[in-house]
Amino acid sequence: MSMLQFFIAVDVTVVNIALPSIGADFGVDAHSLTWVVVGYTITGGGLLMLGGRLSDLLGRRRMLLAGTALFGAASLLAGLAPSFPLLVLARLLQGIGEAIALPAAMATIVLTFPEGPRRSRALSVWAAVASCGLVLGFVLSGIITAHLGWRWIFLISVPFILVVLLAALFLVERDRPVSRGSALLDVPGAVLLTACPLLFTLGVVEAGEPGTPMWVAPAALAGAVLAGVGFVLVEARSRHPLLPLGFFANRSRVAANLTTMLLSGALSTSFLLFTFYLQDRLGIGPLGAGATMLPLAVALIAITMLVPRLLGRWGARVCVLAGIAFTAAAMAVIAVVAALGAGAVAMVPAMLLIAAGMGFGLVGLQYVAVSGVTDDDAGTASGVQRAADQLGGSTGVAICVGIGFAPALHAADPFLVATVLAGVGLGVGVLVAGRLPARANLPAPEG
Repeated sequence: MSMLQFFIAVDVTVVNIALPSIGADFGVDAHSLTWVVVGYTITGGGLLMLGGRLSDLLGRRRMLLAGTALFGAASLLAGLAPSFPLLVLARLLQGIGEAIALPAAMATIVLTFPEGPRRSRALSVWAAVASCGLVLGFVLSGIITAHLGWRWIFLISVPFILVVLLAALFLVERDRPVSRGSALLDVPGAVLLTACPLLFTLGVVEAGEPGTPMWVAPAALAGAVLAGVGFVLVEARSRHPLLPLGFFANRSRVAANLTTMLLSGALSTSFLLFTFYLQDRLGIGPLGAGATMLPLAVALIAITMLVPRLLGRWGARVCVLAGIAFTAAAMAVIAVVAALGAGAVAMVPAMLLIAAGMGFGLVGLQYVAVSGVTDDDAGTASGVQRAADQLGGSTGVAICVGIGFAPALHAADPFLVATVLAGVGLGVGVLVAGRLPARANLPAPEG
């Protein structure tokens, strides 16, 4: 399960450093290239809840195998794509594969390990692998692009995906028989949930794009609002809703998922700010930029191994608030370093703070978001948690980076604007996180 999570997480960030090479090969400008990144994360995030529902209805093992196979096939297509439109299509298919496979994988872990220290350790490994995949995506992209070419950032994962498929066949329990009602799925809800963030991102990005017709951004933002309202109406009236309204009765889960969105928005923004500063401001190449981010990956592994012990002793609320505080401090350091024009080494403290923010914040939020699940709703809860993480990251990047790096909207330092916007989101996150349980359903202290 963690190997699958690693390569799916890698694919979220691995294209960032390779984008210039992809653009040069296909003759595509930077504006079009952004959809290679955003299309994958929004499609995957928007369909994650449908994937979670499919896992509950059709079986975790079936959906795990189907989603993993689709993700592997799409990775192969991306690596061999003869044209840019086919590459974008392959990225969209990767997102769909992720949306089907990840909730099933996470639900398998949650239901394999009972609540307590064992589940805490398992989720910590899962979170550490995911976080390291996100970070190492930058590092691997620089090395692979420089020595093998950008196509291998996709092709290198194919043999490992085959290993996951074989392992799942032998290690994951067979599913129970499928009931007749399993065919009734909330497809309109899934479409609206995907369209909402996609239109929102389009509106924000186009608002700061010179030469874009004035009506495009308002129309896209209005469409996002209509899609969001439509999603709520569809869910309220559907006999088989994608997200049952009863899910919102658990206030702890709702608070955990809202806080996840806000924290992930800031964390995802920080990754792009690191990349832009190292490569655009300082002129460091792909290899140098990837190597500079290694301390983040190392610190993240260490912190996520420590958090389970502290989670049992401090409680979820304290750990999450600590994660938000570390992330806010990192944003302040990024703004100061950018304003001073300091060297790459000056960014390392911010990277270490981001590692602490991810380790403390996301592990604690993930634990609360899946606490109390049963065999009937584990997939749905897992899908919502992953969707909150991914859609929150995409939306945060659209707002912070889309507005911060849009000279048509302001004349201020883009790094300052982006970090201030991320800080505002984190401030709201503090208010929401205050509603998390202090110690309910948490593992007993270890050691």
